[in-house]
This record gives sequence, structure tokens and C-alpha cells, in this order.
Amino acid sequence: MHGEYKVPGGKLVVVDVETDGGVLRDVRVAGDFFLEPDEALDAVNGALEGAPAATDAAGLAARIEAALPAGTVMFGLTAEGVAIAVRRALAHATDWTDYDWQLVHEGPQSPALHMALDEVLTAEVAAGRRPPTLRVWEWGAPAVIIGSFQSLRNEVDPDGAARHGIEVVRRISGGGAMFVEPGNTITYSLSVPESLVHGLSFQDSYAYLDDWVLTALGDMGIRAWYQPLNDIATDQGKIAGAAQKRVVGPGGGPGAVLHHVTMSYDIDADKMTEVLRIGREKLSDKGTKSAKKRVDPLRRQTGLPRETVIDRMIDSFRARYGLTPGKISDEELARARDLVRTKFATEEWTARVP
Repeated sequence: MHGEYKVPGGKLVVVDVETDGGVLRDVRVAGDFFLEPDEALDAVNGALEGAPAATDAAGLAARIEAALPAGTVMFGLTAEGVAIAVRRALAHATDWTDYDWQLVHEGPQSPALHMALDEVLTAEVAAGRRPPTLRVWEWGAPAVIIGSFQSLRNEVDPDGAARHGIEVVRRISGGGAMFVEPGNTITYSLSVPESLVHGLSFQDSYAYLDDWVLTALGDMGIRAWYQPLNDIATDQGKIAGAAQKRVVGPGGGPGAVLHHVTMSYDIDADKMTEVLRIGREKLSDKGTKSAKKRVDPLRRQTGLPRETVIDRMIDSFRARYGLTPGKISDEELARARDLVRTKFATEEWTARVP
């Protein structure tokens, strides 16, 4: 069995392993990481050899830490990263390069239709009728998107939203409210087979699915990192927020994961604070006293036009994993429009948590 895992902000860990009698055998750890002394690699392999195959990642990491020689130095590598690679091998996880990725980047759509397209396309991936997909959104109108479990009245000021012509929609994933305007926001979705994140905890899956965009931002001169649970940050502040939804496959079989990210290219902070009710607890949790300081736009950090930032992100993904231009099918669009009518544009859904 073969498993791979790129340590967030670090290097690739590769594990080949067999099982016999319910324990790990013939464990071989490799990768482009740095490790001193050389004997530490033998210690890592030895710590895993004979471990019960049901041991979780935390347990495997503890075995590795206990076996490392005194003074071991890991660079681009962690005991947890090795343990996750083992769990991915045992779960028969797939890798990004195992798939023919499709790019969907079409014209502006209404906020409610974007919500519906996320649900439809991810369900199609779960059913095996659509390849894994990177969808870059173009916004047809300004909006506030609230998380699946958020209280509408607690998050949105209805007078402010009405005054600025802001549509309010609820997405199928959890997380917090997002304030978006067409020229100021970059949003993308990944609809991926569940097997891509096999062996990863919920938190680890965020870091794993965000890794490519951190590289893309780095190529544009931005040192960005994943900040648990669902933010992408720089030393200037937060620049993006992510959310996920797991979709069950047909008949309860293997499903798919929706991972979508909204990035602030620019922001009208005054308008945002008039539309969103941003509580003191949320601000204190983020270590800042002003909502205007919570988000630092990409426009200021890159100096690049929005379209150029998007193009460079797409080029970075394509260079790493391959990417074929695609489109939303007529059937998918029809299903999404029906979901807008029956779900995403209804008061029953938007105010389901009042």
C-alpha cells in the first residue's frame, strides 16, 4: 500500500507499507524532506514496524516521537505528517495526480445559483458522472453568504443589506458569513472524490486542499499559510476563508467533498460593517479590535489586477496537477436552477436558522 502526504508548509512524505496479522510490516518512509541524523529514518521505520494497523495518526506519531534519537532535527517533516501518510496508505487514498481535473470558469452567475451549482457539481463528482473540478466563480451581484448553521438575524443587518442592495443567501457548508462584491472577491470551489482526503482528519483536509493555492500566492510574492480551522492568512492579516461539505455517494457509497474558498481581492470595509453584524467575541478571537483590520486584500499585497491573480492561480494548479477546460452541462445547469427555485432562493432555506 502506498500513501503520500505533503506536510503543510513542508515537504512530501511517501510511505509504502504492508499489513500482516493486523499489524504494519515492511514500512518504508521516503520523501524530499531533511532529516538528521541519517539513523533517524531507520528509527522512524522501526517505530512503525509491528504497530497495530488500527492505530490512529496520533498514536502512530507518538510511537515515532518516542523512537527518535536524541538531537534529531526534522525540516519539512513532522512525526504527525508521517503518521498521516501511513493512514492514507492504509485507507487506499488517492492523490491529486491520479485524476484528470476539469476547470469551470464561466460568466457571472447570481449568488443563489452559485450555491446551487456547488451542490449539483459535487453530487455529480460523488456519482462518478463528473471528473474532479476546480470551479472559479464570477459574481453577478453583491451578496452576503452565511454558513449553513448560522443565525440569519445574528449575522446580517437587514437594513444595511437593503440599503446597499445586498442579496443574502445560505450555503450548504458550515463556517462564517462572507461579504462579497463582484470586482472585489475571488471565489473558487473544489469538488473532489472523498478518496482524495482519505486518512486525513477534518482539519487536516482543509490544509491539504488549500496547499496548492498557498504555492500560487507564494509565486505572486505573498507568504501565506493555512490558519486552523479554515482561514488563509499572511503577516498582514486574513486574506481568505474556506468551508467544506461532505456529500454521500449514490446508495450511501463513496462520496465527494466540496471545498470552497472566498478571497478578498479588495474590500469596502465600511459597507461590510454596515451589512454584517460582527460581534465582539469574533473580533477578540481574531486578535483585533476592528473589523476593518481583519481582512487584508490581495490587491494591496500583490499590486496585480484581479483577473491576473485568477489567471496565475489557475496556471499554478495546472502546472501541478493538470487542468482541462470544461463547462457546466445543460443538465447540471437545469438542476441548479431548479434548486434555486425550490431551495436557495426560498425564505424557508435562507432563514432556516432565524
